[in-house]
Amino acid sequence: MTPQPSYAHGTSTTPLLGDTIGANLDRTIAAYPDREALVDVASGRRWTYAEFGAAVDEVARGLLAKGVGKGDRVGIWAVNCPEWVLVQYATARIGAIMVNVNPAYRAHELEYVLNQSGIRLLIASLAHKGSDYRSLVEQVRGRCPGLRETVYIGDPTWDALTAAASAVPAERLAAAQAELSCDDPVNIQYTSGTTGFPKGATLSHHNILNNGYWVGRTVGYTEHDRVCLPVPFYHCFGMVMGNLGATSHGACIVIPAPSFDPKATLEAVQRERCTSLYGVPTMFIAELDLPGFAEYDLSSLRTGIMAGSPCPVEVMKRVVAEMNMAEVSICYGMTETSPVSLQTRREDDLEHRTATVGRVLPHIEVKIVDPATGVTLPRGTAGELRTRGYSVMLGYWNEPEKTAEAVDAGRWMHTGDLAVMREDGYVEIVGRIKDMIIRGGENVYPREIEEFLYAHPKIADVQVVGVPHERYGEEVLACVVPRDADDPLTLEEVRSFCAGRLAHYKIPSRLEVVDSFPMTVSGKVRKVELRERFAG
Repeated sequence: MTPQPSYAHGTSTTPLLGDTIGANLDRTIAAYPDREALVDVASGRRWTYAEFGAAVDEVARGLLAKGVGKGDRVGIWAVNCPEWVLVQYATARIGAIMVNVNPAYRAHELEYVLNQSGIRLLIASLAHKGSDYRSLVEQVRGRCPGLRETVYIGDPTWDALTAAASAVPAERLAAAQAELSCDDPVNIQYTSGTTGFPKGATLSHHNILNNGYWVGRTVGYTEHDRVCLPVPFYHCFGMVMGNLGATSHGACIVIPAPSFDPKATLEAVQRERCTSLYGVPTMFIAELDLPGFAEYDLSSLRTGIMAGSPCPVEVMKRVVAEMNMAEVSICYGMTETSPVSLQTRREDDLEHRTATVGRVLPHIEVKIVDPATGVTLPRGTAGELRTRGYSVMLGYWNEPEKTAEAVDAGRWMHTGDLAVMREDGYVEIVGRIKDMIIRGGENVYPREIEEFLYAHPKIADVQVVGVPHERYGEEVLACVVPRDADDPLTLEEVRSFCAGRLAHYKIPSRLEVVDSFPMTVSGKVRKVELRERFAG
C-alpha cells in the first residue's frame, strides 16, 4: 500500500470573505452598534462599535485632509494603545498602506524602514522603555526625504490630525473606500531578520481579513467574546489574529497595557471578564509564575491562542488546568502567510494540542517536501513545510528577487521550518532547517530535547542550540532559565535527568544558565544570538 503523501487542503462550505477591511467593519458596526468594540484598561477609555466606527472615520478623514491617499505609506511606530487600532482601520478605509515599525527600533533601523517603504506620514508614540521617539525621528529626518510629517500620539499633533477631519465630508471618505479592491495592499510588516536588514512582507485586505476571520471562527468567536491582547499590535499576532479576529466577529478588543506586563494582563482578564487570552509561551510562563497568581479570578476565560514559538507541553497543561482555558488553541504561521496556516481545534485532545500545531485551516494547502528536491514526502517523514493559498503575501516590498526566493512559481511559500505530517493530517514542527544540529553525522532536533527538559522541576524555560565542536562538528548546548535563581541546576543534573531516556548524542554536553532569552518582537527566541554568544 502506497503511503499517503504529506499534503493537506483545508476544505469548507463557508466561502472566503470578499470584503475590504473597511467594508467588513461596516457590517460589524451595523450588526452590533451598541456592543463594546475596544477597551483600553490603562486609560479607562472604551468604545462601542458605533463609537469605534466614528473614531476610525475621524482619523481616516484627518489623513485625507493631510493629503494621504490610496497606496501612500503611513508608518505606525507605537506601543499598544487605542490610537494604534484606530490607525489600522483608518488607513484601510482610505486605501493607504500601513507600515508597522517595530517599537524597539533604534535610529538606523528606523531610517532603513522609512526609506525602504517610502513612508510619507509617520504616527509615533512619544516614548517607550527609555526611547525618546521624537529625538530618534529628528536624528534621521534629514536622511529620509520621503517623510513629510510626523504625528505623535498624546501630543497636539494628534489632536491636529483628528481636528483636520472637519474639513473632509463623509461623502469623500465613502468615495475613497468605494474605489478599493480587497486585493489591494494594506499592510507592510518587516520580518524579524536574523541577518541583514528585515524584509517588508506586503499583505492585502484579502490576506489579513480572511486570516483573522478564520482564526477567530476556529476558536468560536461571537459578539459575546472579549479578547485580551497583551501581544504586540506591531506583529500579525496582535493586529490580525487579535484585532481583525475580533472585529470580524463582533467581539471586543481589550488592551491590558502598552506592552506586556503579566500583572496587568491578569488584572485585565479579571476586571473585563475576558473570554480569550493571547500570548507567546514565555508570556504564559510569566503569568503562571506571578506571585499571587492563584488569587486572580480567571473563571471568565474559555479560550485563547498560544503561538509565536513552540509551545511546551508542561506549560500548555498548566494553562488548561489553572487558567480555565479548556479550549485554548495553538496556531502556527509566519508573517508572510498573514500569518496562520495551521491551528488546533476546540475539540482536540491535550495530546494533539501539545504535541502538534494543528491541521490546515480552511482554504489553505500545506505540504511537506524534501527541501533539496521539492518532492512531497510520505506522511511521518520530516521535511520542509510549505504553504499555499489566499494567505500568501503579495511579496516583499520592492524586493522581487527575495520574493522569488521565498515564493516559488507554484505560489508555495517556503517556510524554512522542519515538520512532520501525521497520518491524521496534524503537523508537528520539528524545528528550523537552520536550527537543526548535526552532531557527528546525527541529526538532532532541538525541539525534542527542549520538550523533554521542560519536565525538569528546576527548569522554567529552556532553549537548545548547536555550537561548534572540534571533534563532532557541533555539540548540544542547553540554555536554561531556572525556576529559582538561588538554586540553579548543574550540567551533571541535566545529564543525569537525560541518561537512559534520550539517545546519548542528544544529551546536552554544555549548559548555560541565563536570566532570559533574546527575543524578536513577535515572541520568537533569537537562537542565532544564543549560538553566537556561547560559540566559544
